[in-house]
Amino acid sequence: MNFQEFFHQSPDAIASAPGRVNLLGEHTDYNDGFVLPIAIPQTTTVQLGLSHNGHYHFYSRNLDEYVSLSDLHSIPWGFASYLIGCILLLQQNGYTIPALNIYVYSTVPLEAGLSSSAALEVAFLRGLRQLLHLNIDDVEIAQLAQQAEIHYAGVQCGIMDQMASSLADTTHLLFLDTRTLERQILPFPDGGAIVVIDSGVPRSLASSGYNQRRSECEEAAKRLGVKALRDITDVNKLETLPEPLRRRARHVVTENNRVLEVLSGVTLFRFGELMNASHASLRDDYEVSVPALDQLVTILQQTPGVFGARLTGAGFGGSCVALVTVHQGQEIATQTLDQYNRAGHQGRILVPVTE
Repeated sequence: MNFQEFFHQSPDAIASAPGRVNLLGEHTDYNDGFVLPIAIPQTTTVQLGLSHNGHYHFYSRNLDEYVSLSDLHSIPWGFASYLIGCILLLQQNGYTIPALNIYVYSTVPLEAGLSSSAALEVAFLRGLRQLLHLNIDDVEIAQLAQQAEIHYAGVQCGIMDQMASSLADTTHLLFLDTRTLERQILPFPDGGAIVVIDSGVPRSLASSGYNQRRSECEEAAKRLGVKALRDITDVNKLETLPEPLRRRARHVVTENNRVLEVLSGVTLFRFGELMNASHASLRDDYEVSVPALDQLVTILQQTPGVFGARLTGAGFGGSCVALVTVHQGQEIATQTLDQYNRAGHQGRILVPVTE
């Protein structure tokens, strides 16, 4: 059922935003650190029209969920909470947002660690900008989207996902300093391509250990006397921390250093080594991997044509990303998935996209 069939009118605005996969820089964004995402082909699209009865109407085609509200301050749990948060933040910034009919559909996989929530927020804010001629730029859209997720969806997220959805494309790497929002668009490594495979293990940020990890990092920074762990570059300075704070901080410091090494220029082989080291750090120091992710990463790392592989996203399930030889992505993904699923899992290939 499309927008016109559901709301009996044509949409007045249509906007989309992509999901993202992060190649390096995991759990660094809320530590004021450095990240290196790229957009994926899958997108979320939001269609908007003015409501004629004074109520806000939200419909998700993927979830087949419908929410109708006259008062936005009674926020339901679920996909609508992200959208309502965006509206309320715009109102707090002095914008008038009329009652709307909102229709959402997406090809970004849910709970796969590919920022489906950021794609939803950014697409919606782009649609509002288009419909209402709002004077907000792409960076402001990302910032509003992040605040909506923190204050109205209960996830203490950093800025990376929203910045990637708002600014990245599928052919370049986005280097982002999450403290200053300084960014550089980098060419994708020549001769390389990405493969993304969903482990089949779902994850939910708000109910996982994500907020706990963020709290641990804040405590570690406080004990070290710095604003954020981004301000530490030497792992030897972490030795005074008690466990598990020392290991959490060690991951953040070494992960930031890995991103900065790529920024200075590396070969495909070195990029792959850094991705492998990142996964080991996420598994052992940050403890956000699960056995299925580890098994999938191991299969990828042992497959010819793969330079490196790691979990991507917050962990606790979700997806793995691999840097592979160009034009071999489909073959490598199919071979990996067959071996992984024969071990009793239910994974699926997300990138490259197959029709």
